[in-house]
Amino acid sequence: MKHQLTVLLLGEVRRSVRGQIFQRKPLKSAPHYFEISVPNQVIINEDKVDIDGREVVVQVKGYAPDILVVQTSLEVPNIFDRERISILETHILEHAYEILNKNGGKKETSETYSVFTVSGYEGDPDQFFVNADIIASLLKSEKLKLDPDEVNYTLAAQIKYAENDATIIDWDGAFIFDPEGDVEATIELLTLANLQLLRYRILDRQLDERLEHMADLVKIPQSKFSFRANPQLKENLKKALKHRMESVTSFRTVEREIKLIGDWYSARIYDIATKKFKISEWRNLLKEKMEAIEGIYSIFIENFTLSSKDRAEFLQIILFFILQIGWLVLIILEFQYFTK
Repeated sequence: MKHQLTVLLLGEVRRSVRGQIFQRKPLKSAPHYFEISVPNQVIINEDKVDIDGREVVVQVKGYAPDILVVQTSLEVPNIFDRERISILETHILEHAYEILNKNGGKKETSETYSVFTVSGYEGDPDQFFVNADIIASLLKSEKLKLDPDEVNYTLAAQIKYAENDATIIDWDGAFIFDPEGDVEATIELLTLANLQLLRYRILDRQLDERLEHMADLVKIPQSKFSFRANPQLKENLKKALKHRMESVTSFRTVEREIKLIGDWYSARIYDIATKKFKISEWRNLLKEKMEAIEGIYSIFIENFTLSSKDRAEFLQIILFFILQIGWLVLIILEFQYFTK
């Protein structure tokens, strides 16, 4: 029997990720469009390092343009040794964060995920559910003893493909029971779900920054809504328009990046993961913020348009009075001419 721990760290980096495109292994019951419906993963490098006296394989991968993935895998004597596994996870992540930092990434814009794999066994995976409380606590990164109802709720988020395999998915990790140990494609699907969550979090941060910027523009007094009175107005208007377009583009990119639908095994795995990660809630939140940006942008343009209109009307009034004065002067001059 083989036990394996895989720890994933995904983070936003400043430099563009480049490498050889990863050749995917066929996934159980995957649709024919799977290869073109998900973003390509690139392999940057692979190394073996020593962590707690164990040889650990560290793969540095990524998704264009700016997401780095540090995937660390190692065999462990007992995946159900909660205390030992937690210590290993901590030390692995310390090393992974060092790699992320060297590439210009930050912990604040990153996601971590652990995959616990059991393979090389015979029979039904239910035999391992005697460790149900340990499985649930590892999936939730929780050291406290969980309530039996919480344990049952956690184990309910699982999918079976054959009689002797099972995959349990939760917020912080997944347990994969597969007698053949063919888990690479499933780990990639879980990585993709974390990728979507991370992209939404990054976009959420960007939207907050853009909302603050646009809200500041609305506070500008109308008397200063003039390119001459406020030289930065033209530049700010360009930035507001650019931010508005970038927000829409980024959101649509994440939305169309992964298209897995139907009753395929891949789609069901991904659906469970996205439900656990609250992807729908994130999507709705981002839509609301984008609508807020659209509203602020409309107010900004309306204020600018109104102030320009007011200036034009004021100029018309002045010109009208100048014209009237001119006519008055001409009338006086003519009157003086004829009365001489």
